[in-house]
Amino acid sequence: MKYGEIFLAIVIISVVLLIIIPLSPHVLDFLIVINLGISLVILLTALYMKEPLDFSVFPSLLLITTLFRLGLNVSSVRLILGNGGEAGDVIKSFGAFVIQGNIVVGFIIFLIIIIVQFIVITKGSERVSEVAARFTLDAMPGKQMAIDADLNTGLITELQARTRRLKIQREADFYGAMDGASKFVKGDAIVAIIITIINSVGGIIIGTLTMNMPIDKVAAIFTLATVGDGLVSQLPALLISTSMGIIVTKAASDESMGSNLSKQLFKNPLVLNMTGAALGMLTFVPGLPIIPLLLLAGLMIFLGTTLKKEKEESDVPDEMQEMERQTEEDRRPENVYSLLQVDPIELEFGYGIIPLADTSQGGDLLDRVVMIRRQCAMELGLIVPVVRLRDNIQLRPNEYVIKIRGNEVAKGEVMPDHLLAMNPDGIEDEIEGIDTIEPAFGMPAKWIAKKMRDRAELLGITIVDVPSVISTHLTEIVKRYGYELLGRQETQAIVENVKETHPSLVDEVVPKLLSIGDLQKVLANLLKEGIPIRDMVTIIETIGDYATVTRDTDMLTEYVRQSMKRTITRKYFPDGKATVVTIEPKLEQTILESIRQTEGGSYLSMEPDKIQSIVRSLSTELTRLMTKGLQPVVLTSPMVRVYMKRMAEQMFPDLVVLNYNELEQMVEIQSVGVVAV
Repeated sequence: MKYGEIFLAIVIISVVLLIIIPLSPHVLDFLIVINLGISLVILLTALYMKEPLDFSVFPSLLLITTLFRLGLNVSSVRLILGNGGEAGDVIKSFGAFVIQGNIVVGFIIFLIIIIVQFIVITKGSERVSEVAARFTLDAMPGKQMAIDADLNTGLITELQARTRRLKIQREADFYGAMDGASKFVKGDAIVAIIITIINSVGGIIIGTLTMNMPIDKVAAIFTLATVGDGLVSQLPALLISTSMGIIVTKAASDESMGSNLSKQLFKNPLVLNMTGAALGMLTFVPGLPIIPLLLLAGLMIFLGTTLKKEKEESDVPDEMQEMERQTEEDRRPENVYSLLQVDPIELEFGYGIIPLADTSQGGDLLDRVVMIRRQCAMELGLIVPVVRLRDNIQLRPNEYVIKIRGNEVAKGEVMPDHLLAMNPDGIEDEIEGIDTIEPAFGMPAKWIAKKMRDRAELLGITIVDVPSVISTHLTEIVKRYGYELLGRQETQAIVENVKETHPSLVDEVVPKLLSIGDLQKVLANLLKEGIPIRDMVTIIETIGDYATVTRDTDMLTEYVRQSMKRTITRKYFPDGKATVVTIEPKLEQTILESIRQTEGGSYLSMEPDKIQSIVRSLSTELTRLMTKGLQPVVLTSPMVRVYMKRMAEQMFPDLVVLNYNELEQMVEIQSVGVVAV
């Protein structure tokens, strides 16, 4: 535990003990001075802070100072009533200074100070705190959406977005705490009034009954002590209440209140000159003091004239500096390095799709992109880079293009004023529309008018709006090309995230046994075949087990796949039944004999005619399965899987090829075809 925390605990306990332990007048004087000094420090800190969060500890500090002040009140009341009105030099001096020989006038001034503190400062600060807390909480969703929009458009980084979200949360917590803390000040003012009444009435009763003193002398002694006690408690309370009002009324700015006040209040010379002229005209009113009005009017006119001259002199250099700066920029060689940057993923669209991405026009495409990134993180474990959204006048109005690393990988065209009706085969005559192909999955579809929605849904047709069409297409592209979006830098970030919870595992494997580059290749191999990398602990554990045996990233990928058998089984065979195409044992042996090992890895050394024959046989079996409505899955032995996948991916890029060790034992395997040559 830090020494500051121990000291704070001791202070709080001591403050509580003030209410119980009697104090001598000298100790009370010392504590009253400390209370006044702390109040001045708080007020000056509030004046010179740049934004409210710079003084976020204020609500807690307000509670401690209020408790400290109440403890001093209890101690002073004990001394006033039990020590014949003698409660120390500070209280006596304050009381004598205010009363100055006239008890009635002094007591009235003291009551006015309490009323100002309670009604004006405290009530106003309390109301501002309530309004600030409510508006801050109401504005939180909009601020969060603005941060997400800036993040998706690339204006800010993930770290900056996290920092801004944390600041918004802190603001909400701060203003909520200020709303509650304002009640402490209000209660403190009420207690001060009650204590004043107790001191006055109790002092008179004690003085007349127990001290046998005349009523006028008793009133003088105890009224002086009561007024002094009230002042030494209410003066710090007034300072802290003013601090609270300054904090909750301060707008966000990069400068202190003094700097803003001088810049904003005295920035217009015309205002100062008109104020001086108005004060000068008041000198013609009979009875008003002429000298103070003339002095203040002259000061205002002098300030306005001086400010006007300074402004006129500064305008010319500013214009000249701007021209010189522009000329210097024109002469300076262009920095072309920024032009070399290529965005990992981009979505370009024609001007007809701009309303879908413009939040001011009700578009929610930016929000959907945020959900895509979250969905990919949850399903694949892949942190998708920021998707760059931009309009392109070279595209057709309703056309969009998806680019990976600056290269076009997919495109589509939508009709913003229509809805997409999926799978309308066999009902062409029942619903009118424009024939098209759904861009994400290549299914036949129709663009229909929005007024046809109810009728289409009654016919059992799936209806999709235009933003959903684009976002679904983008999601599928991200899943298909996710392995290209995963680089060494992204892999390093993933490893650092795992290291926070499993430091020993990461230190043992990366980079001692496997470099970041080799780990990136293994993860890319998994993503390329749709295997999620969310369980990084299992992946790194498996690599740590086999990296001492082989550094071949393809073989390490196969070992990792086998360790993720539960994930693979549930992905492809959730019901526990596998209908697959197997490979003839003789053909598997032929493939094994054709594998060649080199320092750079392994490859398949087989005649092209032989490979073409295997692919044709595989194509025949897959076609036969698809005609029966079955999803084709090829099952091989562990050593053959990766080479079978490479042979088939040219003609069947989405074909699922598994090996026996990647399936759980409970899976029921049914072979419905055999690939043979």
